[in-house]
Amino acid sequence: MLKVISFGEALIDLLSNKLDQGASEIEKFTKFPGGAPANAAVAIAKLGGNSYFAGMLGKDSFGQFIHQSLVEQNVNTDHVLFTSDEKTGLAFVSLDDNGERNFEFYRPPAADLCFRSSDFEDSWFFEQGIFHYCSNSLTESSICHATDSGLELAKKNDWLISFDVNLRVALWPKNIQIAAIIEPFIHKADIVKMSKEELDYLSEKQNQSLYIKSLLNQGVSLILITDAGNPIKWYTQSNQGSISPPNVRPIDTTAAGDAFIGGFLFHLSKHLITRSKLLDWLKEVNNIENSLSFASACGAHAVSIYGAFPSLPSQSTLQPFLSAS
Repeated sequence: MLKVISFGEALIDLLSNKLDQGASEIEKFTKFPGGAPANAAVAIAKLGGNSYFAGMLGKDSFGQFIHQSLVEQNVNTDHVLFTSDEKTGLAFVSLDDNGERNFEFYRPPAADLCFRSSDFEDSWFFEQGIFHYCSNSLTESSICHATDSGLELAKKNDWLISFDVNLRVALWPKNIQIAAIIEPFIHKADIVKMSKEELDYLSEKQNQSLYIKSLLNQGVSLILITDAGNPIKWYTQSNQGSISPPNVRPIDTTAAGDAFIGGFLFHLSKHLITRSKLLDWLKEVNNIENSLSFASACGAHAVSIYGAFPSLPSQSTLQPFLSAS
């Protein structure tokens, strides 16, 4: 089993109890540990992977809650740091009748943005592994620079690199060219996952087929496009295809994408797919589709349960969804 480091933000999801905002009941929010990279780390750990989370938490009750939650889910927290400079970030999450989310972020400032390049250690990358990150660690110059430093260490040690765009426009400063910042980081990854909406945003007015081809020509080996319950599309230099995810009624989509990419990376880790082995592995369409079927079952599991960490599957709870895929 390869080591997998998920780097970036961990924050508190405060999940509303109300689907209908016009209802007379008093709205209440329940805290759940969250943040896309933290969710991915838990997804990998719950499936039985060698999962590490790397990031900065606040020295506050929320930071301690997230840390304890990671430990309880068997995520290795040796690469988790704490700061007194800022508090742990918060996200208030409301859901509509289809389980789709509306976020109100209290970030920046936040502790996860305090991680610096010097906080990475060479020893984290001595064994073979996979480095996973998202665009929320690119929203400010200092954390963007730190992310780049982590990528350089991963590349130097020939780690497989995974990037989930996971775009949250509300987290970015106004009047900034978001796509221009994200684009170079897409090119640094071997595997890129984005939603259909993120593809629309990043490709802007370009022909999307040409945009995807340009990413593949600039070094990306595999592109995964999710689209809620619609078919998941995949692209490599030599092939493309799609698979249909299990048909489930979503009640909370908060961690769906994180469960999906976590399941996919777990599968790669389990089969010891290093960066040097990836291109040969991608030549077999069955390899891709088997891993995507497993990953899509993980995503289906996640949308059927409230919260982020609680919705992520174990091998045993995943079985009904594998049977349905």
